Amino acid sequence: MPDLPPSTGTASSSITLDRFSQILDKLYEAALNPDGWEGCLESIRHELQGNYVSLIVRTVTAEDTGLIVSVSEGRRALELNTPNLSVSPFTGVQPDRLVTNADVISDAEWRASAYYRDWCAPHDVYHVMAADIGTREGEVYGFRVTRGEQAPPFSAADKDLGRRLIPHIKRALNLHQSIHQDRKVLSLYSRAMAQLLVGVVVLDKDCNVIECNPAAKSILDMQDGLRVAGHQLEATYANDNRKLQRMVKDALSHNAGTKIALTEALSISRPSGQLAWGVVVQSISPDQWTEGKQRPAVAVFVRDSESKTQPPVKLAQQLFQLTPAETMLAIQLANGMSLEEAAEALNIRRNTARAHLRSIFSKTGVRRQMELVRIFLNSVAWLGTKE
Repeated sequence: MPDLPPSTGTASSSITLDRFSQILDKLYEAALNPDGWEGCLESIRHELQGNYVSLIVRTVTAEDTGLIVSVSEGRRALELNTPNLSVSPFTGVQPDRLVTNADVISDAEWRASAYYRDWCAPHDVYHVMAADIGTREGEVYGFRVTRGEQAPPFSAADKDLGRRLIPHIKRALNLHQSIHQDRKVLSLYSRAMAQLLVGVVVLDKDCNVIECNPAAKSILDMQDGLRVAGHQLEATYANDNRKLQRMVKDALSHNAGTKIALTEALSISRPSGQLAWGVVVQSISPDQWTEGKQRPAVAVFVRDSESKTQPPVKLAQQLFQLTPAETMLAIQLANGMSLEEAAEALNIRRNTARAHLRSIFSKTGVRRQMELVRIFLNSVAWLGTKE
């Protein structure tokens, strides 16, 4: 396998294209899965014959213990809670510029510095190759490769390899941040849907279930009118199932011809005798970059109109300025109980419940119980419900 061609103005690294490709494979895998960073850094350490390679994700502060992902050549782990990291001579170096300790500080100053004396020397760190890598989100990550005092300093070829890696590490960090943020946002959306008692089932182009949110899983686990059989969503009753399968197929066929979503709805009866499930089937517009059987093609939304949930009492109190007792009564009423049923459930007298209700009316500005239920159910308090 040939060596990598030299970059302009620098010596060529002796690394082969095959070994460089293997490092990049691990680097971009780490962007998708943070657990892969150690394997990636170990590949770099091995190639550059370092005793440590580290990615400084966060430096220690009064509020944060910091985070360093580090690999070593059988040596003791790096200590994260080291305030001397903040006085490193590499602090303030131009972002994305690769330097060594010899580039930024004299040998005498290096040996005399508290950073070297208190942190580097105990770990047998003498030669350092470093870069601070800035991302699109404004974060700065520290990349460090080190060698002991008895090892040779980093050569021009070593530094050339480091410079070649910096743009790829930067892209991988940008990719990691983007994916991580997307996952966080999607998790919040899923949680909000679940807390509002909306189940979401995602099907692929072969009608197989590929994703369920917590509310949908809870509904399907009941097997009360809806279930998953052979990886496919089915209704218990034949007539309901025919309608459901027809709607799914219509959504799939519509999906293939247009980017405008097709949405249909039906009610699905429950053997338990409880109110029917409200079901909406919607096509998912195709993504021309996404192919294969696992591509999301149809979304099925399921709503349980009878299910009762319990928003955090503290949030409801804060939102409506109610007392704890008033809040508990309002929650029971929002869950469909009459005033008498709520009083019995809360083990209070009816007159006490009526007094609480009058106080609730006064504080919320409503005059009727149905109006109270409406504003309570439409409030953001329910979004604070824990999964």
